Amino acid sequence: MSTPATPYLHVDAERLRTNIRRLADRAADAGVALRPHAKTHKCPEIGRLQLDAGAVGLTVATIGEAEAFVEGGCADVFVGYPLWVTEGAGARLRSLAERATVAFGVDSAAGAEQAGRWLAGSGIEVLVEVDSGHHRTGVPPDEAGAVAAAAERAGLPVRGVFTFPGHSYALDALRSAAQDEAAALAAAAASLRAQGIEPRVVSGGSTPSLRDADLGVLTELRPGVYVFGDAQQWELGTTAPQDVALTCRATVVSHAGGRLVLDAGSKAIGADRAAYATGWGRLPALPDARVVLLSEHHAVVDVAGAPLPPLGSVLDLVPNHVCAAVNLHDVLWVGEDRLLPWAVTARGRNA
Repeated sequence: MSTPATPYLHVDAERLRTNIRRLADRAADAGVALRPHAKTHKCPEIGRLQLDAGAVGLTVATIGEAEAFVEGGCADVFVGYPLWVTEGAGARLRSLAERATVAFGVDSAAGAEQAGRWLAGSGIEVLVEVDSGHHRTGVPPDEAGAVAAAAERAGLPVRGVFTFPGHSYALDALRSAAQDEAAALAAAAASLRAQGIEPRVVSGGSTPSLRDADLGVLTELRPGVYVFGDAQQWELGTTAPQDVALTCRATVVSHAGGRLVLDAGSKAIGADRAAYATGWGRLPALPDARVVLLSEHHAVVDVAGAPLPPLGSVLDLVPNHVCAAVNLHDVLWVGEDRLLPWAVTARGRNA
């Protein structure tokens, strides 16, 4: 197959498999379940690699993503999101439950009662989401039991509790976020037990907090970015540059102003830039360089005094946020000498 035109997303297959195996082995050694978040890659082939390595199932963000992965052969999906279940959503979830084991998140008694209207008796389970410090969704840990009790009254079996320690995405919070996660989940599990509900699953995990995750409290891990790594993880120090498995291949199109200009802008790599990020992406071949300006079709790079690569040359660019970059592409190109196209099947499945 001919080489695709730039910009395109390239996956190093060896690094991908190494990243998958490394975390699968760690989870197995610790006796915890691994349920990776597939919103990162949105690709059934990669999901199968994770399942074959021992993952108990996949986490997704939406019903549409769940449908894509069940259609791709995954038999166990968790929608890690506090769904507000309408009649239409209930019908889709029931249809999924005929082909796979399905669970989803709730973070209010009202949400549980609403879901029970359409899903009671379906066998679909729920997990109560708790806020461990990210302050996005989730109930305070000591209120988890009340939400779980409401779910059971509504006819929804409760599997356990989960959280996302998203505040781990900060240079000074990697360890403290993991500690917050463990404390919140332990309190939430106790809150369920006080209601007579035994949490079979205590689920957490983000890629930045994995290193410090308390595997004495957590029974399940749900990281996503670890499978590829990205420039955010590189700068946080949680993914080594040599472990980054996905890059955007881009062509040098200009030397205007004495800088390097690549044909991969925000429509190819996304526009995310965290407060701690030193640019809009990193270049493995030029580790001191920084993407200092990003527009729709241009990435302008300050090469920090290094020689400018020739016009027409092709370089690898590591996106800041790999999940956002993947969602901009229909295909991942995998391999080295012979590139194989893997479809980003769950791309755009936002509902």
